[in-house]
Amino acid sequence: MGQKINPLGFRLGTTQSHHSLWFAQPRNYSEGLQEDQKIQDCIRNYVQKNMKISSVVEGIARIEIQKRIDLIQVIIFMGFPKLLIEGRSRGIEELQSNVQKRFHFLNRKLNVAITRIAKPYGHPNILAEFIAGQLKNRVSFRKAIKKAIELTEQADTKGIQIQIAGRIDGKEIARVEWVREGRVPLQTIRAKIDYCSYTVRTIYGALGIKIWIFTE
Repeated sequence: MGQKINPLGFRLGTTQSHHSLWFAQPRNYSEGLQEDQKIQDCIRNYVQKNMKISSVVEGIARIEIQKRIDLIQVIIFMGFPKLLIEGRSRGIEELQSNVQKRFHFLNRKLNVAITRIAKPYGHPNILAEFIAGQLKNRVSFRKAIKKAIELTEQADTKGIQIQIAGRIDGKEIARVEWVREGRVPLQTIRAKIDYCSYTVRTIYGALGIKIWIFTE
């Protein structure tokens, strides 16, 4: 069972919680869901365009959205927030106004906040961006995975599993390679497993990256 569904949805209500918290009537649910996706895409595009150091990953671990009748609260969990706001005294305000202009929230106020993550490489989304950057620069996937595991060990995790699928290293035949370090109990619901699926487009084609991290 642990290998047949999304590890995050598998643990909802025990060790995982929803990233979007709001209530809507069934007929309005699809509109709210699309609104959440558009907000996240807008924020990620803005962060990517305004990063001060292009060689560093975006560093967005997750985006939480809380909706009320008159307020939309967006919390961005970043590993390297200073790269976005360094030299821009109104970095957060510009991001907030940019999202507000693109969408009409029916007289609802938008509030954007940034929370710094103490150990960024302990989160699979940031780690996947790091591996994707290495693969785009034609670094061997084994070296990229080895470096990613070293970064994860510094974040005091108990185990990690990395899987890469596609035309790895430009080979003509697609294959799947995976490496596990430590314990990753995928079938244990009480185990706190963080997971992400990331697609990186290289000159050889698209590669799929999956990362499982066992924190506690």
